Amino acid sequence: MHLHMPLLKKLLIMCALMFAFSFALVPLYTVFCKLTGINGKTSNTVAVASTQVDERREITVEFLAKVDSSIAWTFAPEVARINIRPGETKVVNFRVENLTNEASVGTAIPSVSPGEAAKHVKKLECFCFMRQPLSARETKLMRLQFYIDPALPKHINTLTMSYT
Repeated sequence: MHLHMPLLKKLLIMCALMFAFSFALVPLYTVFCKLTGINGKTSNTVAVASTQVDERREITVEFLAKVDSSIAWTFAPEVARINIRPGETKVVNFRVENLTNEASVGTAIPSVSPGEAAKHVKKLECFCFMRQPLSARETKLMRLQFYIDPALPKHINTLTMSYT
């Protein structure tokens, strides 16, 4: 079978475009998640403090922490869950420990479930905003100060904040 040059040229261009598109998917997905709140990505910027608390609602917030297998740290929230009223500011600490004899640095990657709740989680202070250096065998508490925006949809009564 003999391929014509115009067909071969079109196929090569299509392959090059597909290859380029595969590199563009990650930033496009990040922008899509930021715009829609899907996939539970939260903002990495400091929020403005809440001035209004919805006393009629109570939300259960669960906390999860997971350490990537490539890093020898322990990482866990001090509490597994709290109840919070939308607009009420809460502080939760996460305990982290470097189990090695060498200094290392980690970065926490946050997510919220259900994904539509992510844009309603407002962080005033979070260890996830910056890289966290730990000396050899060091243990420290890392602070998360946040509130849930009162505009959280009424059907959401429980949300999970997870950090890897």
